[in-house]
Amino acid sequence: MAARSGDDAPSARSSVDGYRERVLAALGPLRPRHPETVPLAEALGRVLAVELASPIDLPPFRNSQMDGYAVRAADVAAAPVTLPVVGEVAAAPGAPAALEPGTAVRIMTGAPMPDGADAVIPVEDTLAGADPASGDHVRIARGRAVGEYVRDAGSDLRAGGVVLTAGVRLASRHLAAAAAAGITAVEAVPRVRVAVISSGSELLAPGELLGPGQIYDSNGVAIAAAVRAAGAEVVLEGRVRDDATELEALLDAAIGLGAELILTSGGISMGDHEVVRELLEPRGAHVDVLAMQPGGPQALGSWGEAAIVPVVCFPGNPVSSQLSFELFVAPALRELAGLPAAGRETRVLDSAVRSIPGRRQFLRGRRTAGDGVTAVGGPGSHLVTALAASDVLIVVPEDVTELAAGDPVEAWEL
Repeated sequence: MAARSGDDAPSARSSVDGYRERVLAALGPLRPRHPETVPLAEALGRVLAVELASPIDLPPFRNSQMDGYAVRAADVAAAPVTLPVVGEVAAAPGAPAALEPGTAVRIMTGAPMPDGADAVIPVEDTLAGADPASGDHVRIARGRAVGEYVRDAGSDLRAGGVVLTAGVRLASRHLAAAAAAGITAVEAVPRVRVAVISSGSELLAPGELLGPGQIYDSNGVAIAAAVRAAGAEVVLEGRVRDDATELEALLDAAIGLGAELILTSGGISMGDHEVVRELLEPRGAHVDVLAMQPGGPQALGSWGEAAIVPVVCFPGNPVSSQLSFELFVAPALRELAGLPAAGRETRVLDSAVRSIPGRRQFLRGRRTAGDGVTAVGGPGSHLVTALAASDVLIVVPEDVTELAAGDPVEAWEL
């Protein structure tokens, strides 16, 4: 059973929901977006903005479904029967000659059906060593009705019919259907162009040699990947030391590359050398500490002159940074990309958990059998491997300090 904090719970921190609304408002100008034409070869993963109609019948001509013999059904109704073979039709350009009554033509899968032929006898329904034994006859063991093993023109889709509906996220099977109709480009929902910047003099690119006091930059990798997963495009992925001049130059570079949104991590806490805060706060950025764990420090500002671009600033701790993106930015990017919202469901705790009064706790969790869920690792904002082992976030409300095994909880899909 849930234990709840009293009225004297800490209240100095700002509302999580209120801050989320401010971020959504800042991203509001990105919403009026017109479809963009994307070549089919580059359309994988894009969301179709406009219904796609076929300019041709699919298939475009009547063809054979099997390797075998094209015949008139009336000629094989009394099978077994032997018919002279008067030719062969391969899956190749051109129109075959019409089939005369009482004859057969060898035909390959996908080859055009001759006029006059209305059925196909599969190879396995013919007898080897036909009489006469010469190769210009075939012994047919089983007759076939009109239309058997024949694909009529338009039997998949008539010209003008809908190949793909608007809103589908294009997978290989969708691209195949478009290509079969001869379509070379599609109208897709445009991607938001995003710049991702990590700050911190201690950061190194993965693979470089670590020195004393240095760590690898996981935030840049994680946030850039999350941006792409949310249907947006990364136009810049950069890293700066705790130097305002470097940060200013990288922000300008992001604007120059057409970024419509800039995401930063690190440099917004209350200590010294908080370079993001030092640069953006005098320019109107709102820096706050939210009633949540992890991810308390947050900031929201803007950059640019001719075009003002929102800058959403996450904490530097890697778990805080990733969860902040999922909470405040991912829902908006997914909506703008035409993608469905991440799943949320109610599950049941496998074991008890505790939380800090006045904080909305986002525990890392993993689904278990049935509708169960178990917490993974502790609440620390540096536990990247615990986050990697999770598939949901367990949400503990601000006024709840303890939940028992068997209590229902809200679980957000990662």
